[in-house]
Formats: sequence, structure tokens, C-alpha cells
Amino acid sequence: MPRVSEEYLAGKRKEITDAAHRVCLRKPVSMVTMTDIINETGMAQGNIYRYYKDLDEIFSAMILDMRESYSIIEETDRIFEDVDKEPVDVIMGKIFDLLARKMEEQLMDIQKINFDLSVLAINDPERTARIMGGIKSEGNLEHLVNRTAELMGKAAATGDLHPRQPIEDIIRFLSSSYSGIQMNCIISACYSWSPMAGNEPKKLFGTLKETMLYLLGV
Repeated sequence: MPRVSEEYLAGKRKEITDAAHRVCLRKPVSMVTMTDIINETGMAQGNIYRYYKDLDEIFSAMILDMRESYSIIEETDRIFEDVDKEPVDVIMGKIFDLLARKMEEQLMDIQKINFDLSVLAINDPERTARIMGGIKSEGNLEHLVNRTAELMGKAAATGDLHPRQPIEDIIRFLSSSYSGIQMNCIISACYSWSPMAGNEPKKLFGTLKETMLYLLGV
């Protein structure tokens, strides 16, 4: 029997994670089953287990694929290349413009899946820990928050910022606000009758930017 190449195996794994991605766009992540993915791929049940041991391992690989396909790390780093040339408020404006643009582009795609994963983390933290446990790469938002925290810390130390709250608390507020905007925009997009209908990422992130600048004492 001929030896199967690594390229072939990688292609089959990607075929499965792409199928999982499509299913997760149609259903809440917590409701997706292995049968759903098997049906989406058209593979026999026995074949899919040659590549992944279970559904959670597929989800782990799917998240890694999303982080590579939807990466904003390079764009984030380009913004921070100008920290010594531009004032903090300009840098912060670029950060929030990037977040708004990416949320608009990816709202019912990666943003929807990430939101579902957040809900899963609330309802089933042990399962979420299993899914995320094998993922060592830094996520987009995690990278951006870390770079932003570094910028804030340096600017506060040099007197360019006069934070009204501890930097750590402001960063937590930023992360929490991002999740809230994500939830509101997804609900707005899905349910026109919702009180949240009409929420737009650009407007919400614009308000968040002004709030952050106030908290930072810019």
C-alpha cells in the first residue's frame, strides 16, 4: 500500500476544519455534532476519525485555521511601529478603526464563531478548556491587547498619559467592552426587532475610543 504524504493528510484535515467552519456559521457551536461535520464533508464516519479523535480536536484545529486566515497581528504591529512618531491619541484611533473595520468585515463569520465560543465557555468551561488547551498561538485580540497595554504602560511612565484608573483596570474594561460590542452587533445583525438593532461597529468603537482616551487622561 503506498505511503500517504503529509501534504495529503494536511489537505484532508483542512477539508474537515473547513466543513466545521461552515457548520458553525449555520448553528451555535455548542449545538454542532460530529454527525453534522461528517455530513458536511461527505466522508464516511470511520474515515473522519483517521484525522481527528473527536469533535473538540476538530474545533481546536478550526480555531487555529481561523487565527491564520483572519490574522490582524501584522496590521496591529504596523500601527505600533509609529508609537515614537505619533501621539497616543492617534495610535489609539488607528487601533479602534482597525477593530471596527475587522468586526464589520467578519461579523457573521469569525466574530459569530468567537461569540459562540464565549457562550460555550460560560456554559461548559471544562469543554472549552479542552478545546483551547492545545492552542499555543497568540490570538488576534490577545496580541492587540498586549501591545496596547505595553503602549499605555510606557506612555504613563513618561507622563504622556495621566490614567484616571489603574492601567490594568482600563485594559480589562477594553476587553469587556470589545465582547459587549461583538455581542450587540451580532444580535443587531440577526434580529431586526431587537432593541440593539441598528448598532454599527464603527459608531460603537468610536464611542469606546473616546471613553478610553478619557480614562487614559489624554
